[in-house]
Amino acid sequence: MQLFNAQIVGQRQSLVVTAQLQQAIQLLQMGNSDLQSFIEGQAEENPFLELGLPKSTAPRDLALPSQARTSGDDDWDRIGQLAADPGPSLYAHASAEVARLDLTPADRLLAGLFLDALEPSGWLGQSVCAIAERAGVDEEHALHVLTRLQRIEPAGLFARNLSECLRLQAADQGLLTPAFGRLLDNLPMLAAADLRGLMRVCAVSMDDLKAMLRQIRSLNPKPGATFDAAPSPQRPPDLIVTRGETGWRVDLNRSTLPSVVVRDDAARDVKNPQANAYIAERLSVARWLSRAVEHRNQTTLKVGAEVVRRQADFLQGGLSRMRPMILREIADAIGVHESTVSRVCAGILIATPQGTFPLKSFFSASLGSSTGEAPGSASAVRHRIGKLIAAESSDEPLSDDTIARIIKDEDGIHLARRTVAKYRDQLRIASSVERRRRAAVNGQM
Repeated sequence: MQLFNAQIVGQRQSLVVTAQLQQAIQLLQMGNSDLQSFIEGQAEENPFLELGLPKSTAPRDLALPSQARTSGDDDWDRIGQLAADPGPSLYAHASAEVARLDLTPADRLLAGLFLDALEPSGWLGQSVCAIAERAGVDEEHALHVLTRLQRIEPAGLFARNLSECLRLQAADQGLLTPAFGRLLDNLPMLAAADLRGLMRVCAVSMDDLKAMLRQIRSLNPKPGATFDAAPSPQRPPDLIVTRGETGWRVDLNRSTLPSVVVRDDAARDVKNPQANAYIAERLSVARWLSRAVEHRNQTTLKVGAEVVRRQADFLQGGLSRMRPMILREIADAIGVHESTVSRVCAGILIATPQGTFPLKSFFSASLGSSTGEAPGSASAVRHRIGKLIAAESSDEPLSDDTIARIIKDEDGIHLARRTVAKYRDQLRIASSVERRRRAAVNGQM
């Protein structure tokens, strides 16, 4: 075999993703709050760039084919963003209650271990045996201290399982009869909706059993969750849809939209000639970011306006009027690439008369129709399935096959049973068997 060196000359084209191009792509995916954080970070590194805070001024809008301007600069209810005072945490509440108990120093240390084992649900996350070993005491003494801790309000804290949690609450409310205790001892039978078996075990009639089931539904299986369930502030929308006298309009939410301020005056004040190169580079970055943010705003408006134009029926009639739409339709209509539309829709919220939605939720597949009318969208069909199940009889829940047949007969849309099951799962609705079981437990049958 003979080896030799050779030099080959050729040409090829490739796309180089520069740092600025990466930033421009990231800007398209940002909501207003993320955009503000990004500009703040850039301003910390660039002395000639400042964050322009949102102002309550009349927003610039991208006019739809038939729109009218509406008055009013208050485009977001700031009071709605304020979260209520969550109050003390579960640990703080339980610690304060333990401090009120007349415990010895050794028992306080043991109670501290029980506090450390407290789960957000209010249950113990460790066994009493393990806690007793850590404290260096016998299990019987640990159980004695636990009994005292279980008297803390709300009833059910420091329970070791669901049955004990409900038992503590039932005793606190005076509901713990022998029959009720046997019901709590057989919760697996209740989960399986074995009402006849529970009648035999509890030695009660069906009416008495249903009365106990109503009582058990009034108890809280996770008493500790009320302490740590602080509501998160609602994120304001990035686009706002309003109706004028002649049509719909789309505005940027200027009350939360930041801007880039380029400090040309600060650059002119610098008299050091050796810094000219640095100043020119920093000013160039600031001006580019200002243009990129404005391009992001305009692209967002174009996408939002085209989505609203195509989904006018939804704005008027709700989810049942949602029409099928794909990314390519919007991209072709406004003259951008499909990936650009996808990035814009990823992080944008739009406020409409029907509620606030992620912009990406307006895109759904088309489902075939046998009536010759316009095909239905997957979103509208999911809404239809939810309405059918909400209106069903509790003793005769609709199966997936029945739902598919109803939609075919009434709406002319062909659905397979597995498609109905998939949409039902997306709506977090249980199967007909599980719904029938829950109706039996809830006394609706």
